[in-house]
Amino acid sequence: MIRINELRLPLNHPEDALRPAVVQRLGIPDAQLQAFTVFKRSYDARKKSAMVLIYSVDCEVGGAAAEAALLKQHAGDSHIKPSPDTAYRFAGHAPADFFATGRPRPVVIGFGPCGIFAALILAQMGLRPIVLERGKQVRERTKDTWGLWRESVLDPESNVQFGEGGAGTFSDGKLYSQISDPRFLTRKVLTEFVKAGAPEEILFVSKPHIGTFRLVSMVIKIRAEIERLGGEIRFQQKVSDLLIEPDAGGQRHVRGVTLESGEQIRADHVVVALGHSARDTFTMLYGRGVYMEAKPFSIGYRIEHPQSIIDKARFGPNAGHPLLGAADYKLVHHAGNGRSVYSFCMCPGGTVVAATSEPNRVVTNGMSQYSRAERNANAGIVVGISPEDYRQDGKKDGSPVNPLDGFAFQRFWESRAYELGEGNYLAPAALVGDFIKRQRSTALGSVEPSYKPGVTMTDLQQKGLGSLPEYALDAIREALPAFERQIRGFSMNDAVLTGVETRTSSPLRITRGKDYQSLNVRGLYPAGEGAGYAGGIMSAGVDGIEVAEALGKAMLGLEAGVVAGLKD
Repeated sequence: MIRINELRLPLNHPEDALRPAVVQRLGIPDAQLQAFTVFKRSYDARKKSAMVLIYSVDCEVGGAAAEAALLKQHAGDSHIKPSPDTAYRFAGHAPADFFATGRPRPVVIGFGPCGIFAALILAQMGLRPIVLERGKQVRERTKDTWGLWRESVLDPESNVQFGEGGAGTFSDGKLYSQISDPRFLTRKVLTEFVKAGAPEEILFVSKPHIGTFRLVSMVIKIRAEIERLGGEIRFQQKVSDLLIEPDAGGQRHVRGVTLESGEQIRADHVVVALGHSARDTFTMLYGRGVYMEAKPFSIGYRIEHPQSIIDKARFGPNAGHPLLGAADYKLVHHAGNGRSVYSFCMCPGGTVVAATSEPNRVVTNGMSQYSRAERNANAGIVVGISPEDYRQDGKKDGSPVNPLDGFAFQRFWESRAYELGEGNYLAPAALVGDFIKRQRSTALGSVEPSYKPGVTMTDLQQKGLGSLPEYALDAIREALPAFERQIRGFSMNDAVLTGVETRTSSPLRITRGKDYQSLNVRGLYPAGEGAGYAGGIMSAGVDGIEVAEALGKAMLGLEAGVVAGLKD
């Protein structure tokens, strides 16, 4: 097939306008175009009065000889090339009797996006993984999560962070990423989602999303597929210890896991696909000597505006167009104090949600449904921090920061938010206008905050101890008017800041080698967001695939990169 990139048509073009545009672009008679499919559709909103849609189209034009002739004819056109091969190929497959001798099965700890795709690929390779998830099945988990939002009752093991589907289940369900993807592994993720019930449009729209309700049913279907292929998913099975044994040469190898119940599961290959809120499990791993390092992350607030303001600023007279949907944004400001402030996990037409997993702490996140039809837009407005900002020992000698120090830092500000919210999981909030003026908010304006159980209007910058470190407060206060220059209305007086957003990414990385294994524990495969290798559903899913491939090659005795002679 031949791919045409950068095929541009007006936003309101007729449905039947694409085929003539393809024919014209290739310079062929209509009869020669046997079929075409849209690989990607995006938009250019730089000229709001004349927005255009941008297509990438794969075309069948009459066999290999005809395609070769057309490619030669357009050899100087960088936008007409052979369609790349996006098909997924497995690294190998286990024979039917692979486990007949009692060989230990691989274990996957965690059933968020990374764990799901690690388990799915292992199951598709015939390696029958055992998945251990500390939380509950997704429908039970949803009830527990609503218990916090509606009744202020927290279940520390079943909430936005813990349970089937991971934290991504209660999000916007964004299915795009900026990771490098030369093998088109994101296509594999999207294809599996479509098989599980996602709309086919996620395969070609530029910023696909699903939303929470659809994700729930999809996760259940993928779980069923893993089980059909011989995998086993065990819920409410918290891993309390890692079994490690040295070999004759002193090299340490994983030999299994111990569950909180006391049960031990033998395993020589373990994927650690924890979410970054599994602080107790990371502490256990650190205590067992698993090598890890402190890393940067970000903290801040959720900001809410009327979605109509964002739509108008981004799309102008085309706001509300059905192909555009609710508008999003991505903003960055480099503050005078050297801090970077940026928008994070923007949720068009969504809500701010209570996302704590620990008692007497407040954490916020954002969520949207597929329709993105709620009144408000929300996003994290966060400030980058480094390990030196959160180190607990007070040293200034450049020595390594304890990788667990980031958890202590997060907990401090989450507990402070609980205090400022005056308990019962209410979140502290302030109007943007008051925040910029450094004054206390006493009443809401035109923007009704969506956070449940509710908010307490306050001064987020109280003297002595505010809701965030002083450097973060200063940077955000400077950034808000700067963002106004990009999106008119962004610093409107009545927009609402709700605190705090602390779990933007993992504060540590379980460092691994090129073989995807821990640097000092053979057979241990750190993966996904919690281990410091992903940020969002897509990148976590891709990392799960790559880790599963590496593990599968190790179990099947294949050298890295060798695929000749294996089944597809």
